[in-house]
Amino acid sequence: MKFLIIIPAHNEESNIFFCLQSLEQQSFQDFDLVIVNDGSTDATATVVKNFIAQSPIKARIKSLDLTLSEHQPGAKVVRTFNKGLDVSNWEKYDIICKFDADVIFPKQYLENINQIFANHPKVGMASGIVKIAKNPIQFNSSLLQFEDEDQWIFENLSSKNHVRGPIKAYSKDCFMAMNGLRPVLGWDNIDVALAEMHGYEIQTQKDLWVKHLRPTAYKYKAQKAEKLGEYFYNLGLDLPLTIIASAKSALKNRSFTELWITLVHFFKQKHPRPLTQEEMSFIRNIRWKKMFRTILGK
Repeated sequence: MKFLIIIPAHNEESNIFFCLQSLEQQSFQDFDLVIVNDGSTDATATVVKNFIAQSPIKARIKSLDLTLSEHQPGAKVVRTFNKGLDVSNWEKYDIICKFDADVIFPKQYLENINQIFANHPKVGMASGIVKIAKNPIQFNSSLLQFEDEDQWIFENLSSKNHVRGPIKAYSKDCFMAMNGLRPVLGWDNIDVALAEMHGYEIQTQKDLWVKHLRPTAYKYKAQKAEKLGEYFYNLGLDLPLTIIASAKSALKNRSFTELWITLVHFFKQKHPRPLTQEEMSFIRNIRWKKMFRTILGK
């Protein structure tokens, strides 16, 4: 199978070299790579240019520089990714990957992902899992070696069954069936639901892990409730499901204020929802079914 890897990058001068180096050193080499520099104000463009100039696989690497635009969580990274698709003739590839610029991959990563897709035709999305440094304050270049596994812990933002945003890999057929990625907050949960809607399976290999050098979730921690309201809206939830999901999160964090803020921001959303009525109905039905299974202990 042939892979297309697209890496959106914004101000990643400290990380992107290590990411690109880890891809250059993969045991599986049947891939092309597109780096989309999203208007970085640091030396990201220079680091990428220098890397390509010296890389033994430079013939398979393409870079694209965009002008800076307003940052929007979720929406912006998908728009940047789509710019990479536009210059890639992506339909000729078997596997489409959206990787973050601050991730380091073990040498067998692409080989393992290729085997998942080759051995399981029903899989539409696959990945390993994401780990972060146990002591980020003490982070140094020695931690980049995969031998020191005890220095890295699972980035507990979702279950180990979820294909995380920094390391998405899709079969072309799945990617086409769900009409690509939606440029909205929550895109990396919407894609899972749409893949399942079209009959594809999701698979993570839990002993295959990558290093995430600059976790992004913490950047929006103070805005969590606001972003949840927008996410529930984008996901197509109706009011009862939104109230239940908001209450669940607020209860977990022991914050009635969070519940109120989430609901207020749900109602504030005025932009057209990114999903069709059929897609929203599927997601709502799945949510209700999972909820009833939980209640019934099944």
